[in-house]
Amino acid sequence: MPRSQLLWLVLVLPGAIGAGPVPAQQADSMLRDEALRTLKKAAAYYREKVASHGGYVYYYSTDLQQRWGEGKASPDTIFVQPPGTPTVGTAYLDAYAATNDGLYLEAAREAAEALVDGQLESGGWTQVIHFAPPERGRLGKYRHGRVGSWNVSSLDDGQTQAALQFLVRADQAMNFRHARIHEAALYGLDALLQAQFPNGAFPQGWRGPVEPQPVVKAKFPDYDWKTEGRVKNYWDYYTLNDNLAGTVAHTLIDAHQVYRDNRYKVALEKLGDFLILAQMPEPQPGWCQQYNYEMVPIWARKFEPPAITGWESQDVMETLIQITLHTGEQKYLEPIPRALAYFNKCLLPDGTIARYYEFRTNRPLYMDARYQLTYDDSAAPAHYGWKQVARLEEIERALQAARRGTVPTRSRPAQELREEVRRIVQELDAEGRWIATYAGERLVGQPEFERGFRYISSGVFSRNVETLSEYLGSRSAP
Repeated sequence: MPRSQLLWLVLVLPGAIGAGPVPAQQADSMLRDEALRTLKKAAAYYREKVASHGGYVYYYSTDLQQRWGEGKASPDTIFVQPPGTPTVGTAYLDAYAATNDGLYLEAAREAAEALVDGQLESGGWTQVIHFAPPERGRLGKYRHGRVGSWNVSSLDDGQTQAALQFLVRADQAMNFRHARIHEAALYGLDALLQAQFPNGAFPQGWRGPVEPQPVVKAKFPDYDWKTEGRVKNYWDYYTLNDNLAGTVAHTLIDAHQVYRDNRYKVALEKLGDFLILAQMPEPQPGWCQQYNYEMVPIWARKFEPPAITGWESQDVMETLIQITLHTGEQKYLEPIPRALAYFNKCLLPDGTIARYYEFRTNRPLYMDARYQLTYDDSAAPAHYGWKQVARLEEIERALQAARRGTVPTRSRPAQELREEVRRIVQELDAEGRWIATYAGERLVGQPEFERGFRYISSGVFSRNVETLSEYLGSRSAP
């Protein structure tokens, strides 16, 4: 029997091999040793076998011959969008912080250097980095090395935000001595600041500094929004889509904490000011995905109509709370009670919240298979989250804590993590892999896997590494 399985029997079934029960302190020590070995074996495999150019995509076949991000990827393409390269790199940094083992810092450095190589001249990143001309898509206009034509830095799906958050942490972990990583982080943060409008909003993408626009409050459209007001370049306008507010706020907070540059705090406060301006009037005091420069909600993609949005509105409320905790300014909490009271009346019969609520009528909005607006969700395309988990009770508790000035702790004591750690240790295979099995769930990028297909997931790897690192860095309760 392999030593790991024998240790597993000792931990789970103390009398299984004829020994008496193991004292709790000794069992914890043994589990920590096994967690250390598991962490190192998994990270070594991912770094040495899975990485390409130092970076990562979302999913891999178990033989590593096939790779997927949003669609198939070549060995010369890595993904910036989570759960790609920044997500994996951040997991390495967590492991380094918990163990002080240089292996993890080296793996994080390689991932960070891959992102530096793919930074656009406009300062941010797009979804992917191509290290060779791709068969499909466009080569980026990268600051270093290969120069293509694509130069739109993207805040969609947390792309630039994830890259910057990771680079800022990597820069700090390396004591600001890695010149290329340090310079890329500051260059990207400067570009992000220049992409902020005077009212505090951000676009979905930018090529350079944005043009100033008037500062006004949000209002309902006074035209037939179902047929009018569409724009082709919606990404140039004010955006909250896909939790942009929260990911940008997180980026600015990280930058302010690490570099102590007050510009990032000022930008965070301006973002909070915009979120106050963007709250829609009564009787629907929520937020929308997209606004034009007159602060009227507009269409984005064909399945993203101007409407009150349940998902992004929750992100906005959580972001306002984070801004309050970081700045100490209670004014950012003022919009939240009205919004909570409104959304508590909007919950669907199953307790979820709709992605869209129609202006005036407040009826949940969906699309049918032909992307026509409907009130019936039975034929809604499966690629989009038309209904979402409601987090209203959690937001209410966070609001009350923020009013008291209470900063929540994210760390869990060791005893809360043990069962999860035991499962993670047990599930690592002999090669150092955590193998996932597709059961029909909706995956980022949506590769067409068949049920039962076995694959390697960067998301699973990162979550397991973060949990092991949290456990190794935690303290046992007395």
